[in-house]
Amino acid sequence: MNFRSLTRGDGVVIGAAVLLFIASFLDTIEIDGLNDDKVPNAWENGNLLLSVYLLGVIGALLVVVGRAAQRKVVGLDLAQVGVAFTVASAWSALGAIFDPDESYGFLFVNEGLGSSRSPDAGTGLILGLIAALVMAAAAVATNIVPALKAPLMGAAGPAPAQPYGGQPSGGYGYPGAAQAQPPYGGQPSQPSFGGQPQGGGATPPPAAAQQAQPASADFSPFWFAVPVPRPLYPEDGSPTPIAELAPGTWYLAVEQRGQSLVAQTQDGRRGVLQDTTGIQRG
Repeated sequence: MNFRSLTRGDGVVIGAAVLLFIASFLDTIEIDGLNDDKVPNAWENGNLLLSVYLLGVIGALLVVVGRAAQRKVVGLDLAQVGVAFTVASAWSALGAIFDPDESYGFLFVNEGLGSSRSPDAGTGLILGLIAALVMAAAAVATNIVPALKAPLMGAAGPAPAQPYGGQPSGGYGYPGAAQAQPPYGGQPSQPSFGGQPQGGGATPPPAAAQQAQPASADFSPFWFAVPVPRPLYPEDGSPTPIAELAPGTWYLAVEQRGQSLVAQTQDGRRGVLQDTTGIQRG
């Protein structure tokens, strides 16, 4: 599970889920003359607990796990199922706050709690509605609003560029003996003046200087990292991404197709990376 692929929108979903869970322990109704120790919370009403609070928390969990694992269960995308759960939770909370006596009103007469008046929405119900609405909005808007697409764990990008001949540290499967490569689409050449290399860089060794990358026919697999999360599409051209490449992780490019790359993820899945701008070669 790659939690670096989580976004700010997922962070909002997580925060709203925590708030929703806390709200389930607060009073769901308020009524004059009723002792505080007799005011119920969501855990005393199974229908309200399942349809609003637990449904929302489970939905948030599915969203986070689905986007971090990027896998399907019985053909269903966990993140999409989670989004549906959060929306259903918000809808149920909206109905509960407009009619709080639907589940509780009869208790005040039948159990002799001192009042037959219909109750008002309590703190737990109001806070639960706010949390459910925020959670549903964030879950839906994460893939739409650019500000919510930003990585959750800071702007953690790939490791800094290494000196010529150096090696990136860490990362998925990176071969320890591999030489550093120039940025994708570039050449390891240096500007010269009077026949001498400029810019203070070391002169490439003869063998490395001869390793030009003229055409995709001579393509050699290389390791790379992306600056921001980017989708990986199926090789058959389907529009639905099969994975998302996350910053801070090394991936293996196994083939070049025009301006696109065929990349392999940590679990062995292969797909097409269509946007190769700004990637860092290892």
